[in-house]
Amino acid sequence: MHLDRTRLETLRETYRHGLLGSTIPFWLKHGADREHGGILTALSEDGTVIDTDKAVWLQGRAAWMFATLHRTHGPNPAWLEMSRSCLQFIRDHCRGPGGKLYFTVTRDGRPLRMRRYVYSECFATIAAAAYAVATGEEAARAEALAFFDTYLHHSFTPGVMPPKSDPQTRPMKGVAPLMIAIVTAQEVRSLLGDVRVRGRTCTEWIDASIAEIERDFYKPDLGALMEAVAPDGAIVDHFDGRTLNPGHAIECAWFILHEAKLRGNDARLRQLGLAILDCMWARGWDREFGGLLYFTDLRGLPVQEYWAEMKFWWPHNEAEIATLLAYQLTGDAKYAAWHEQVHTWSHRVFADPVHGEWFGYAHRDGRISTRLKGNLWKGCFHLPRMQWYCLRLTEELLAPPAPST
Repeated sequence: MHLDRTRLETLRETYRHGLLGSTIPFWLKHGADREHGGILTALSEDGTVIDTDKAVWLQGRAAWMFATLHRTHGPNPAWLEMSRSCLQFIRDHCRGPGGKLYFTVTRDGRPLRMRRYVYSECFATIAAAAYAVATGEEAARAEALAFFDTYLHHSFTPGVMPPKSDPQTRPMKGVAPLMIAIVTAQEVRSLLGDVRVRGRTCTEWIDASIAEIERDFYKPDLGALMEAVAPDGAIVDHFDGRTLNPGHAIECAWFILHEAKLRGNDARLRQLGLAILDCMWARGWDREFGGLLYFTDLRGLPVQEYWAEMKFWWPHNEAEIATLLAYQLTGDAKYAAWHEQVHTWSHRVFADPVHGEWFGYAHRDGRISTRLKGNLWKGCFHLPRMQWYCLRLTEELLAPPAPST
């Protein structure tokens, strides 16, 4: 199939209404913490607050989302204030000893948990960068670069981040830090320029991360993008080494495709991104019930995680972006068909036409497993980012071709 103009116009309106008429109003109405600042994300079906602890990474994600909306669909004082509130909450309450950010804090900002990971830092990076551009605040620009420096230091300096397993017994490395380095560097570059952080420009961090993913994690002979491998890229034939996350890999694919697009539809990057999308769609799409399985095994063996066959909202968000972007870059009817599949399935299963936003978690057959709208992992990010990005893609696809010179 191909996405004709009528279908693209329908998709454009679906994404626009979903973003500006449903998702964003839901979080503004129910999530804004007007007493302590920041955003509350543990919300029930109708937006009732069911827990007040705050995930720091969701503060950064929301700050980025609202500042981005203010820049691209605004100006809107309510959006800018929400971004400021979330960023200021991080500034005031979320730094731990040595400058590393906490993972969770109480509603008023007292520390609860510090994780070994530095994902709070990468989202604080893009939050501060987007806020800096939205406001012209130089302090936010400096903060963005400092947060990114912390992320890169902990993620890529040997011995800084505690290993997940004993490195003497079973050394391993994960694809996630490389993925996040790509998308964070892309955002910093788009907002602040191709700045140099920890000895490399943003573009150099992107190139190095893509190269390592291609060399060590992508296995074309096995048709898979690995989540974790040995330091030399070898397969670790145990549960953790064999477990695949199709949605995560498809997210990686669109980060690479986005870079290809920024470089004039670069053929090599496009081919790599499409290859990852193709093989992980094949491994993840549930041919019986539809939707993307959360985990699969490299060798087709049973997966140890009990939620492996569940369907989560965010992999479907990433797959909507990846398939639509792949279609834009190639015009291949296969990607139009895949986009239609994932779009139709996810909007039917997760979208809530009554209270707005999406449910996050479904059983394999598409029955919703819990009716909450947010928690310490689900906040104002994957869904609105998808709606915002796909809205832009549909507008580009509908735009008249540039005149030839």
